[in-house]
Amino acid sequence: MMIVDDISMAENQIAQVIAFICGLIVIILMIMGLASTDWLMSAGWRQGLFMHCIGEGSPHPLPFNVQQSVGCYQSRDAAYIKTAAALCVITLLTDLVATVLTGLGLRSKDHHTKFKYYRFAVIVMALALISIILALIIYPVCFAAELNHGNRTVWEFGWAYGVGWGAAIFLFGGVILLLCDKESEEIYYKERKIVQDNDSRA
Repeated sequence: MMIVDDISMAENQIAQVIAFICGLIVIILMIMGLASTDWLMSAGWRQGLFMHCIGEGSPHPLPFNVQQSVGCYQSRDAAYIKTAAALCVITLLTDLVATVLTGLGLRSKDHHTKFKYYRFAVIVMALALISIILALIIYPVCFAAELNHGNRTVWEFGWAYGVGWGAAIFLFGGVILLLCDKESEEIYYKERKIVQDNDSRA
């Protein structure tokens, strides 16, 4: 009976394991996105959340009337860039906390403790999801508002911006998995408790 219960418990935790893996992937993606300057690109210009880079032979005037030579510099003093950067940092930190909570839930043997960890993990991971979506909306919308000062006719969002959407997709998957599987695990433990009570009475 104990072996069967352990197997059933392991099968019931598959969704949490996948949610944990999603959390780990998001951590990697957010570190890549935060470190990259390839959020926004044009001829001779690359812009990230914390730095922008000017390439060799970049046409003048430079975007946004920047007066700098070839190289990488601290990002422009634009409110939307700082806001997006702050939201992405919040996403990384909250996802890290949610992943740790999910891992602690997986390790715990007491189902009440498991539910507590998973409940907090869902809330924190949802906050991470909201933060990254806000960042991904604010960045292009506010950039469009200053496009007239870009001094370039062609602009494109780089792979780092796409990484942000990838992180959002994995966060959404993690939240759904934790939400849905929490209910099924509660049903499983209630059924197991009834079975054990009936066996003890017999």
